Amino acid sequence: MGELMSQLSSQTARLVRDEIRLAQKEFQESAKHAGIGAGLLSAAGLLAFFGAATLITAAIAGLAVVLDNVWAAALIVAAVLFIAAGVAALFSKKQVDEVGPPRQTVENVQKDIDEVKGARHDRT
Repeated sequence: MGELMSQLSSQTARLVRDEIRLAQKEFQESAKHAGIGAGLLSAAGLLAFFGAATLITAAIAGLAVVLDNVWAAALIVAAVLFIAAGVAALFSKKQVDEVGPPRQTVENVQKDIDEVKGARHDRT
């Protein structure tokens, strides 16, 4: 009986350590996706800033050169920058959406709990 309790203790400790290692790996993967998403969101913000700067330039050019084609070109550039910002924002949202709980660890722990419960019920 003592040997069984010793084995149970060592196996439980090993199981807990393995689950912690798995949780760390899954957390690192989630952090990687969050980092990529944050970087892409920063890029979207930068492109939006340049779009706003271009719109300001277009307004200045439009006022400075009354009804000449210079300001129309600036508006087209601004539209392209805003479209690029939208695309970058969509990609960043996709990356951020991939961040979630450590699924495999949760599944393994649930299986372990079910196994222990099953073993306990089998003994009674």
